[in-house]
Parts: sequence; structure tokens; C-alpha cells
Amino acid sequence: MKHSLKALVAALTLTAAGQVLAQDTLPAKLPTQQDSRLQQVTTSPRVWNGITVSHDGRIFASLTQSEGSGLQLAEVVNGQLKAYPDESWNQWQSQDPEHHFYHVNALRIGPDGDLWVMDAGNKGIGTGDQAVPGAAKLVRINLQSGKVVGSYVFKAPTLKATSYLDDVRFNGDFAYLTDPGAVGLVVLNMKSGKSWRVLDDHPLSIDHQPIYADGKKLYLRDGREKRVGLDQLEVSPDGKWLYYQAIPGPLARIETRYLNDEKRSAAEVAKHAHKVRDTWSTGGTAIDAEGNIYASDINTRSIKRIAPDGTVTTVIQDPRLVWIDAMWISQGALWMPSAQINRTPATTGGKPSTVEYPVKLYRLPLPIAPSPRDHG
Repeated sequence: MKHSLKALVAALTLTAAGQVLAQDTLPAKLPTQQDSRLQQVTTSPRVWNGITVSHDGRIFASLTQSEGSGLQLAEVVNGQLKAYPDESWNQWQSQDPEHHFYHVNALRIGPDGDLWVMDAGNKGIGTGDQAVPGAAKLVRINLQSGKVVGSYVFKAPTLKATSYLDDVRFNGDFAYLTDPGAVGLVVLNMKSGKSWRVLDDHPLSIDHQPIYADGKKLYLRDGREKRVGLDQLEVSPDGKWLYYQAIPGPLARIETRYLNDEKRSAAEVAKHAHKVRDTWSTGGTAIDAEGNIYASDINTRSIKRIAPDGTVTTVIQDPRLVWIDAMWISQGALWMPSAQINRTPATTGGKPSTVEYPVKLYRLPLPIAPSPRDHG
């Protein structure tokens, strides 16, 4: 009887351990074969989470602060990172938050040809950090002069205490910004300067699932699961639809006419959001002129294409594509920064970094063109 009891306890212990293991890992078929089409463009001594490329080939990068404070916005010049627009903007000064970067999280060449930079105004998502008054801003830089020519500073009630303005897309006079910190979408009328919130805590905005990368669940420094709600977004080439998702999906969409009408109540707007399809843990997205969405799969080191009809195909899978974050499409190419964010302490429960330096930027030749709706 004693042996049976011991065996039962041992079996239960193994089962419990197995359940924990199953929860912390997810089957991931990581590639071993390199794809010969993939071209390494340049490298960085710091982790970056987004790049954008001008018509004349200038490369700009946003650098996440997951490794600690440092350079936030840079131009890649002769393989080196140069502070952009200058050193001053890259040095935080709390007494002048509107003219210094606090936490750059995204950037893109807009349809006007200028460089637009998203300052999240907060250090992290779900970390207990608070949005800093005056720091959350969308900054416009003229590439010819290299000068800041304007910015939109977000304040309450658009900006909430836990807001983290993550990314931006353009659609005529409007810009859409994801806020996974307070879980919602910000709409900005760029002509009037007015902004408002929609889709706050909407079922299709919330992070219902954990995030997995290379088969492992991600954790914050304090040991809690890393969860990121409404994060990625793309505007269809005709401007009719805004596609969006939390990092682990699903992909949803809503007609932009409902977003652009500030007189509509948030409750009414929310009724028009619909699920498109289930997706996967995604680091970043991009959309081409045909309306195909390219979404990285950080669990399988691949890039998948979601056609307008919802059909999914794999574009490339390569062992070098470790956490591809915000991508960029130029004429005939897809640009992919390998961010390796899943190897930083910010996602591994505070464990020491295992990032392999330098981090890389890759380019994949494809018969594609950028969407003119939201693209320089």
C-alpha cells in the first residue's frame, strides 16, 4: 500500500511538471536551412525594433530600450548608427518632454516623404510604468533639412495613465495609433489636431493568449506572463479598412469611415469591428499595394502572407529570422529587422540577455510594391 501511495504521488508530480512544461512551451519547427534569397543589409550593436527606407535608399531605425537607455532613433550611415535628427533629441530631458525622445517605438516614411517617429511616452507595457506627460508624441522630420518640422503631443483624455503609443499608420487626413498599454486605438485628425479613442478593451483588442517565440512562452522581468494587446495595424491600399491585432492575434478589421467620424460614440464604433482570422505570435507586419499583409511568425522564424481573402502562405522561413519586428516594403523588396527581443531580459523573466550581436537587417527580393496609401 505504501509503495502504491508513493507511486501515485510520483505520478501526480510528473503529471504536474509535464503540465507546467506544456504551458511554458509550444511546438515550434525551427528551420535549419538558410534561404539563399535572404540578403543581409547591415547590422547594429543595439537591438532595433523597426526600420524604414526612403526612396533614395536612406535607412532609419528605431532602437528599443529593452537593453537599457541609449540611442533611440538613428540613420544607418556607412554601416554605423548616427543619432537622428541629432544627439539632443536622443537625450531625454524631463523638463522639455515635447522636444526630446523618451521611448521611441516605431517610425516610418509617410506618404508625404517625411520621417514620422512614434514616441510611446512610456517605458513598457504591463510593467507598472506610467505615461509621462508631454512625452507621448508623433514627431515629423523633414528628410531634406534633417529638422523636426512638427509634432502631435497626446494628452488626456486620449492619453491614459498606462498608455504606451506603439505604432502608427496614415490614411489621408487621419492617423491611427495602437495603444497596447491602455489597450485601445487612437484616431488623430491631422488637420484639426484633435484625437480620440476607440476600441478600448474591445474583445478583439485584448491579449487573450500568451506570446510564444521559438517555442517558449515570454515573461516580464517580475515573472508574470508577457501579454500585449492591440499592437499591429495596417491600412488597406484603398483606405477602406484598418486591419489590427494583438501580438498573438487574431487579425481583425474595421471600416475606417467609422473610425474617422469623431461624432460616433465609442460603443457604436465597436459594433463594426470583426474578426478576419486566427493568427500567431507576430513581431511585426507590413502591407503591399495588392493588400497582402506580411506578418512575421516569431515562433517559427518565418514570414507569412495573408491575402485579402484570408488565405495564408509562407513567404520565407530561415534560422536567421529571430523575432522579425516592424517590416518595410520598398519597390521589389521586403525589409526585415531581426530584433531578437525574445532573448532580452524584458521577455525572459529577467534572465541575462542571450542576444547574438550584432543584430541584423535583412532584405528579401520579392515582386511586390508598397501601398501608396500609407507609404513614402
